[in-house]
Amino acid sequence: MTTATVQIPGYVVGTWDVDPVHSSVGFVVRHLGISKVHGRFNDFEAEIVTRPDPLESSVSAKVGLASVDTGNTGRDDHLRSADFFGVEENPYLTYQSSGIAQDGDGFVLDGELTLKGVTRRVPLRLEVLGFGPDPFLPDPGKGARAGFSATTEIDRRDFGVTFNSPLPGGGVALGNKVQIHLEIQAALRAGRVV
Repeated sequence: MTTATVQIPGYVVGTWDVDPVHSSVGFVVRHLGISKVHGRFNDFEAEIVTRPDPLESSVSAKVGLASVDTGNTGRDDHLRSADFFGVEENPYLTYQSSGIAQDGDGFVLDGELTLKGVTRRVPLRLEVLGFGPDPFLPDPGKGARAGFSATTEIDRRDFGVTFNSPLPGGGVALGNKVQIHLEIQAALRAGRVV
């Protein structure tokens, strides 16, 4: 695939930092086999590098696992424990991209996710939402903002997160598949055009 085939309106080359105020890192897991529980992480950072050829761009991210927030203090404390994340020994989840490919109207970002000392290949379905001026700067012409959405699904057992509780009559309390949803707004880092 050549660069000419990848057209992204308003595309800006440079190094970007995620704006956590306008971004979210969320997840969804089945509960009791009949519903879904949503959660998020409130502590995260990432560096995005957009290259002249968009298919050579990269992402490096880190998520503070202690910042998990499902809206229930007891459940969040349990998620921080050794049964799940074990945040005292493994405070972060990390992601390092290894490649990107166009896929229809979107992209697939390939990379490695590390959780509880286990690293696995995890591709993300990526949508580039757009590029525009940064209205939060005194001179919006001197900065830029970019928006991205990404989704994937992992099996938590692949990362050593195997805790579960049996239910009366059969089944278990928690699903093994975890959907991950990212909504990212990033700001162009001053002086870091690549």
